[in-house]
Amino acid sequence: MLRFPRTLLAASISAAFVVPQTQAETMLDDSVQELPAIDQCLINEPEPDNPNQLPVNVEADSLEAINGDKATYRGNVVVVQGKKRMQADNVTLHQQDNIVVAEGNVTFSDGEVKTISDKATNNLTTEEVTLENTNYQFLCEPGRGEAVYVAKTGKAVYEIEDGTITSCPEGDSSWRMRASSIDIDQNEEEATFYNPRFEIVNVPVFYLPFLTVPIGDTRKTGFLYPTVSYGSSDGFEMEVPIYWNLAPNYDLETTLKYMQERGTQLNSELRFLSDFGYSTLKSEYLPDDKKYPEYGDRWGFQFEHSGIYQENWKFTADYSKVSDIRYFTDLDSSIGNKEDGQLIQEMEATYRSDNWDASLLARDFQVLTTSNNLPYRLLPQLEFNYYAPELMRYLDFDMISHVSRFDTDAEGKPSATRVHVEPGLTVPIGTTWGTWTTEARLLGTYYQQELDGVDTSFNDSDGDGSNDNPYYGLEKSVSRVIPEFRTHAGVVLERDTTIFDNYTQTLEPQVQYLYVPKKDQSNIAKYDTTLLQTDYYGLFRSRKYSGVDEIASANQVSYGASTRFFDDALKERLNISFGQILYIDAKQRVDSPSESPSNFSAWAVEMDFNYDDYLFYHGGIQYDIDTSEVQLGNSTLEYRFNGGYIQGNYRYVTKNYIDNTVDFNIDSITVDGISQAGLLAGYQISPKWNASGQYFYDLTTDEALEWLARLNYTSDCWYIGFTYSKQLQSWNGDYINTTTATPNYENNFSLNFGIIGFGTKIGAGSGLAGLDSAGNSLGYGRPFFLNN
Repeated sequence: MLRFPRTLLAASISAAFVVPQTQAETMLDDSVQELPAIDQCLINEPEPDNPNQLPVNVEADSLEAINGDKATYRGNVVVVQGKKRMQADNVTLHQQDNIVVAEGNVTFSDGEVKTISDKATNNLTTEEVTLENTNYQFLCEPGRGEAVYVAKTGKAVYEIEDGTITSCPEGDSSWRMRASSIDIDQNEEEATFYNPRFEIVNVPVFYLPFLTVPIGDTRKTGFLYPTVSYGSSDGFEMEVPIYWNLAPNYDLETTLKYMQERGTQLNSELRFLSDFGYSTLKSEYLPDDKKYPEYGDRWGFQFEHSGIYQENWKFTADYSKVSDIRYFTDLDSSIGNKEDGQLIQEMEATYRSDNWDASLLARDFQVLTTSNNLPYRLLPQLEFNYYAPELMRYLDFDMISHVSRFDTDAEGKPSATRVHVEPGLTVPIGTTWGTWTTEARLLGTYYQQELDGVDTSFNDSDGDGSNDNPYYGLEKSVSRVIPEFRTHAGVVLERDTTIFDNYTQTLEPQVQYLYVPKKDQSNIAKYDTTLLQTDYYGLFRSRKYSGVDEIASANQVSYGASTRFFDDALKERLNISFGQILYIDAKQRVDSPSESPSNFSAWAVEMDFNYDDYLFYHGGIQYDIDTSEVQLGNSTLEYRFNGGYIQGNYRYVTKNYIDNTVDFNIDSITVDGISQAGLLAGYQISPKWNASGQYFYDLTTDEALEWLARLNYTSDCWYIGFTYSKQLQSWNGDYINTTTATPNYENNFSLNFGIIGFGTKIGAGSGLAGLDSAGNSLGYGRPFFLNN
């Protein structure tokens, strides 16, 4: 939120630095105390309760006084009272009228603002002050301005005629705000500009009848500074934000966004603080989109809440919705991103005590694709968990339970009510060099499935003799009880390396045995269950799937190890992790006796490397020894240098792995899986210029996915950013089954301009915050540091 400092113009006017002559001490010799510099910021210096009662020291070349009439100080006059300091050619005290007049190069400073005026007049009786032809400058932050006439008409009320303000340094006229008159009320901490106009290089660019802005820490209703930009997609754009201080615990910011090719959009963000926590409500509304008239009015909103009430209660909410599935593709939005395929809509209330917690959850989704594979609504789920650590020595007990109601709008899919109870006993043993945890659980689940309109018959659609109907064999009422046993042990070994001097190496082997008996679960539909990724850390999970609709059988041993290298400052420089699963009874993992499953899972390998804090690497693969192929892999190498970086990355996933992981047909999405390469770079050309860019290429289609290039300039008081992007939006033709399909790209050039100072900051649209800030689908991830 934009805020001017409390001393905006007002403190610069405060010429009440002279007190009655009886309090002044005139010094005409050289024995003057050391005084603070007039350009020094003194905002953090302590100040007495009544600074106006401090003694006044006056230094001048000469003094002429007529008793009972006036006293005139001439030549290099310096007046000091506490933090206040004034310099002038002449200072005259009219004793009968109790008025002080300073003339000739009148310079005043109070440690926060410095003013230079032709003339200053102070009525000591009424405390009225006037300044003529004044220039002012903030001493503790960028900001300066000028005024033809200034009057202090009340204790903290000021009137200014023909005044200006800018955050640009002296000699820089890039921009300024000018007004015919300005009223400042320091008690209310607000300034009102009448007939303000925003000028760039002394040329007016927009005008308002009036403008109210805050001048202190107190939030005030008023206009914030606008930003302007130009893009080849939406044409000229201008955003004018308005801040509304509605109450101490809630406020509102609305933004009028004009887009030449689309119309005017109204965006708002309401923030609310209550005993139940912190809430935000965002809304976006574009009436009658001129660029895409077939969508008509376009809108989106998001409600978020998080808070703790009376220590035990926790409330969370995240509800978003947009007008159409192309909303994020066509519009820049603070609600979501271009790559979002769905929006979550959930609310949860939780009560927690020392030994148990209970929660009520409702969850739905808005799907932003044309797929018929709609997710299930959870309306609602009631969960209860009980914990009894140290039930006995080296024995913990817990119980997880929930009742869930699943519903969907998809035709031919069942709805259901599910009750799940899962008690467990855990024996945890740990030392400084290792851990050993043994766990036994009993998973009891009951389903009441609604099968009206659901096809549960055998269906061999491809003629291979096998069933292709995922709902074949479903039953209305199903009870299932499955035991689970798991024991996991790991140790940490350490030594000084012999290969590398001054390095410490650790070896961290771990092994796990997991047993879950096989049970036919074909009579249960999949409501909230998906296959989890089997990376190195996933080798040691107790579940193959999320949720409890499918409990995969297991009789397996997971084994692996990590090794880490630390330098003499105990900074991790290298870590490598590798492992796999041995299936003791591989036959129970398949449904058909004719299948010959492998006794081993794919090898999972993860690696991170940091060489001298300028060369970083992160990579991971899953290698199937039976098929001798890499199922998936990712690799990122980044070189950082003074002022910039360059990064190359690559990601690969086989189609077979994707097909076995997701529950929908991917033949319409990809032919050969995922194979993408990227190149990203950024460089600070000079203190004011920086550039960045990125390029992603799809090796399966031999087409570019995305180009993005930026060039930005940042001065002391304004910024400008140039951005060019080219993104693959769709295909003309069937690129899956033919070779004649051509890609359809969206090209966009944009220019973004804004000011810096008085509470404003560089916006995301300028591209100065990084490559991942302007709606690009594929963003930057730092290797080793973030591991993504």
